[in-house]
Amino acid sequence: MLIPDNIHPENSIYYNGAFVLKSLQKSNSQNILELYYNVKQSINMSFSIFILCLDWLYLIDVAKINSKGKIILCS
Repeated sequence: MLIPDNIHPENSIYYNGAFVLKSLQKSNSQNILELYYNVKQSINMSFSIFILCLDWLYLIDVAKINSKGKIILCS
């Protein structure tokens, strides 16, 4: 759920996506497991929510996977 209306915001993609984005801004090029590990240090996020956040960031053209398989911020 992107914007929850009856649950805690901690369960939304927007809220969790902010932590993924913050980690990407610290180090622009990370593989998926490095990024998940770095995000996991900030917030207890399941891997499935993490993947949904990456999907959302890709769909809004904020993050992508480069030719080396690393997740980077779009310019």
